[in-house]
Amino acid sequence: MGVVDIQGKLRMALGAVKDHASIGRAMICSHHEGKDFSCIEVAVVRATGHDSGPIDDKHMHEILFLVSNSPGSIHFLAERISRRLGKTRDNLVALKTLSLTHRLLRGGNRCFEQQLRNAHASGHLQMSTRCFLRNISDPSVSFIHKYAAYLEERIGWVINQAGKLEPVMSQGDLESRCYDEKSIDMVFRKLPKCQVFIDRVLDCSPFNISPLDNLAQAAMSNTLKESFQVYKTYSEGVAALVNMFFDLTRAARALACQILRRASQQSQELHNLFENCKRIIENKNLDYPVVQIITMDHLMALDQFSTYIATSRSSSVLSKNASTPPILDCITKSEGDEKDAGNFSWSPTLFSCTLETKISKVWVVFED
Repeated sequence: MGVVDIQGKLRMALGAVKDHASIGRAMICSHHEGKDFSCIEVAVVRATGHDSGPIDDKHMHEILFLVSNSPGSIHFLAERISRRLGKTRDNLVALKTLSLTHRLLRGGNRCFEQQLRNAHASGHLQMSTRCFLRNISDPSVSFIHKYAAYLEERIGWVINQAGKLEPVMSQGDLESRCYDEKSIDMVFRKLPKCQVFIDRVLDCSPFNISPLDNLAQAAMSNTLKESFQVYKTYSEGVAALVNMFFDLTRAARALACQILRRASQQSQELHNLFENCKRIIENKNLDYPVVQIITMDHLMALDQFSTYIATSRSSSVLSKNASTPPILDCITKSEGDEKDAGNFSWSPTLFSCTLETKISKVWVVFED
């Protein structure tokens, strides 16, 4: 125990010397780069010091203040953050640097957030941990790599005016032309982005976080808070997709089944993640959502009904007297029947709906 304490003290002492040296170099370079830019670099070094304490709020506010009063300083800030992360071999400094980036994304205004995103697109802001010493046996190093991958995805999301996260949309996001309505278009464009986001959250395993690691605990807490927001958008999108499923074209239904199959796997994994985090992450202010488990029975029913529509040679107008296909019975199963599907808690609200007569907007073309 004494050896560990001595090594820790030596590491912190050497780290403090390195931080002072970095601050000294920044002061010297102020004659060439300008005093404001020098102050930004000093604030970054102090915010990501070798000490084990969390990022001081005053350093965060100082960085935001200096950047807001120094036009064109975003790229400089991004380069200094990237260099700090790329050169360090210290777990604490690496995690602090990533946490600083995360807090800047969460704490700045929309203009600042957009400029930081542009800096990432232009290569000035890099969150690569390839140069960081990879020690598979060290859980903290594994979390650093997963957290960096999460931030790579997170920077593609924006906080809207309502304070909610939403993906940044571009014209190239549309993968299929088999749907035209705006609501359908947004579901098919948003859901895949939500699924990628959730995948990155699932990678950040809480088992790699020590209860005494305050930095990692804080980083995971911020990640979970954002995942709660995205999951709400995600679950609403899945529900909308199911509601419009029977009005989609055949090609769109195939894409919908693909999205729902992935959603089924993610819902179970996300349920497990939240349950584990409740026990490991020591943040009592986290308001965990109830994850609606999508079972394979639901997917099979939708897939079979898609085949039923495609192979049916009846009219595209569903008569009121038409009998409901037997395969739809499992969509409206009672909650009691679903309790045998597994150990997961399931709520029928996601897939239970009142069957009603609809006139399909899809022309069914039959081959000879």
